[in-house]
Amino acid sequence: MDTEVVYHIPAMLSEVLDGLLIDPGKAQYFVDATFGGGGHSRGIIARMGTNSHLYGIDQDSDAYANRIDDERFTFVRSNFRYVANFMDYYGVTQLDGILADLGVSFHHFDAPERGFSFRYDAPLDMRMNSRQRLTAADIINSYSEEDLARVLYLYGEFRDSRAIARQIVSQRSKQAILTTQQLHDCVRLKDKQDAARLFQALRIEVNDELGALRELLQAGTQLLAPGGRLVILTYHSLEDRIVKNFMRSGNTEGTIEKDFYGNPLTPFKVIEKGRSASPDEVARNPRARSAKLRVAEKTTADLGC
Repeated sequence: MDTEVVYHIPAMLSEVLDGLLIDPGKAQYFVDATFGGGGHSRGIIARMGTNSHLYGIDQDSDAYANRIDDERFTFVRSNFRYVANFMDYYGVTQLDGILADLGVSFHHFDAPERGFSFRYDAPLDMRMNSRQRLTAADIINSYSEEDLARVLYLYGEFRDSRAIARQIVSQRSKQAILTTQQLHDCVRLKDKQDAARLFQALRIEVNDELGALRELLQAGTQLLAPGGRLVILTYHSLEDRIVKNFMRSGNTEGTIEKDFYGNPLTPFKVIEKGRSASPDEVARNPRARSAKLRVAEKTTADLGC
């Protein structure tokens, strides 16, 4: 079986490629900020011209095995929040497109030792970058009850976050909570959806996912050339709200500034407002069900962003 398929199936591939406005007749520069299995990147390269270049970014060392043997491709092992630093290193001043698929890959969910899924009894890890120190076990066993409640409320949207945090603190006082099964047994959530939200909250905190996303979007404002495209696939309401606000207003809070005449000032024109995967794709790839595609184009106006 193809390595890319095992690692991850790229969601909404044709829609993503169309959104990037790849022109084989031009020399263009693109960034795939979430390289993963390389499915989207291979699609981009197949459409690119001979003088174009793609930079694939991924902080997970496992993704390196999927790198593409093509002189038009460069793999960058890093968090995508540092995209501006790496583009400066490679001498790229403007990009024609930035893609980010914010979904967790099949590989992470299906590798028990990574601790991303409650389906397996595994160490509470959840690090996208195995070189970083903070793990989910560190959060569960060292955060104060107040901080645990904050994480569960903000990133898992649990209304009873304080009660859940209290359960965790009570249990860890008797025995450290080090595995996914221990956590699941301790919290005693009523269904799989709640369990998924619990693991989502921890994963977001471990990897500072929303902070990294904000930095990527801000960097995109600086790096994209006029007419360049920002193409983002979101999978839950927290990240989708940030992306939607940013594309609409140029900031993650969604505050729209206006000129003297009351006209909105924004560095982007929204192209796709939240397209979902087709029923046929969802039938082939059920994990695409929650994917939402948003596309924005950098305007030619210099708004001082």
